[in-house]
Amino acid sequence: MNGTFSIEKIIYLPLDERPCNYNYPVQLASMTDLTLTVPPRSLLGVKKEPAEYEALKQWLEKEASDATRLIISLDLLVYGGIVPSRLHHLTDKECASRLELLKHLKIINPSLKIYANNLIMRVPSYDSDDEEPSYYAQYGQKLYEYGWMLDKGERENLSKSEVKILTELTMKIPSTVLVDFTGRRATNAYVNRMAIRYAEEGVIDKLVIPLDDNAKYGFSAKEQRELLFLVDKSNLTDCVMIYPGADEIGCTLLAGVFCEIKNYFPEAYVRYSSTQGPYVIPKYEDRSLNESIKSHMTAAGVFMADSSMESDFVLMVNAPPVGQSEAAESSQTYQERNRSYYSESHLNEFRQALRAYYKKGVFIALADVAVSNGADHVLMKLLSKGNDLNSLDAYAAWNTSGNTLGTVIAHAVIASYYSKETSKETAPGWKDRSKSFMLRRLVEDWGYQTVVRNEVISDVLPELGVTTMDLGSREDELREVIKDGLNEFCGTYLMDMTGGSPQVADVMLPWHRTFEVDFTLVGN
Repeated sequence: MNGTFSIEKIIYLPLDERPCNYNYPVQLASMTDLTLTVPPRSLLGVKKEPAEYEALKQWLEKEASDATRLIISLDLLVYGGIVPSRLHHLTDKECASRLELLKHLKIINPSLKIYANNLIMRVPSYDSDDEEPSYYAQYGQKLYEYGWMLDKGERENLSKSEVKILTELTMKIPSTVLVDFTGRRATNAYVNRMAIRYAEEGVIDKLVIPLDDNAKYGFSAKEQRELLFLVDKSNLTDCVMIYPGADEIGCTLLAGVFCEIKNYFPEAYVRYSSTQGPYVIPKYEDRSLNESIKSHMTAAGVFMADSSMESDFVLMVNAPPVGQSEAAESSQTYQERNRSYYSESHLNEFRQALRAYYKKGVFIALADVAVSNGADHVLMKLLSKGNDLNSLDAYAAWNTSGNTLGTVIAHAVIASYYSKETSKETAPGWKDRSKSFMLRRLVEDWGYQTVVRNEVISDVLPELGVTTMDLGSREDELREVIKDGLNEFCGTYLMDMTGGSPQVADVMLPWHRTFEVDFTLVGN
């Protein structure tokens, strides 16, 4: 249980046990005067090992009796987590039976409001079975291309060469693989339809269906259209949202609940680093960046303001000047980026705007989405050199654009509320916790994802004889290397942060791979 006492008890059932899903919302809630109750990690499973439904059921029944709100991942409730949602062999009937627990909770506590989320299952465009069925190591890219061509063919006329590609893919992918993959997708789509029906019946008060790693065409795009049409037919556009995202959804829904409880309707002005930024379609997503920002803001209870000076916070968006495959990854050097990063983005002007907002006393949140899977090292070095990091009130730069946006907007919603003079006494210690959360984002999203992880992958893993997905017996040694690297990063780039640079201890790799990291932040 986290947060100080409040008449509002909020139950939170996360997407899985990773820090982004479990820790981030808890840390945000600790800034408030609300009570957030989360299950013990031991109930949540580990990666491919699903959570036990019966244990979760008992926990939810116990906690729901005196709660006012429930933020719940249906992926965890029904399948046991995000990865188990891609691996399970549950029938439609079994899934429906588990979903009926929501009706039971409403019977136990009729005043309970339920805020649910459930993903449209992703289709990665590469061969890897780390988070997918074993056959994805051989047929992952082919399944992605097959779904792309199949969906495009239903919506448009395929060229002769595309028809040939589809025919060849159909012959290359074993029927057993297609049956398993499409059958599971059909079951998961059924659960989403059931969730929409529950929203229509009033069991679910608000439903968000995030698109996990999606694209213009493919299985996800097809399922999205079908669900959107069902939402429209059911006249539920006001309480069901479908947009790109995944692991940030706990933070987003917490912010939305916070706004409801506090009767807070924050206004946010959006300022881009690139003229093309609002119109670019980010990598791993299917729509323009500005449209995604609208979705994340709306789900978090935020209004997109017309003026920076009338807003509760400014969302400064370091946007990619190009989209999709041309957009950069954090692993790429500046020299390796598309030329548009040199000509269609103006980081000095962006920094100048940040300084102007800071002088005017504006609350500043920075969504650093110019590159995927980490921070824009070029921008962040510029801000560090000019001692501009202290101007920031919120920051994020991790994984996909949606992951970053949902996290930084949620932080900005909560912190901007308490930053007002009339609210400071209602959540003692909020400012220190807010700063700590932002420092964690700087260390993890910039320090680890962009700097240390890439150094580890290129220089350390080969020496240790291990890979990014299989650390073998060298994990403890690698954790020490990462800790030393992060502390060196803090000493180099965060020395001028108010109160001195943070120190990193107790580094953990939650899924025993290099993609995620967890750590203790000390000294701040």
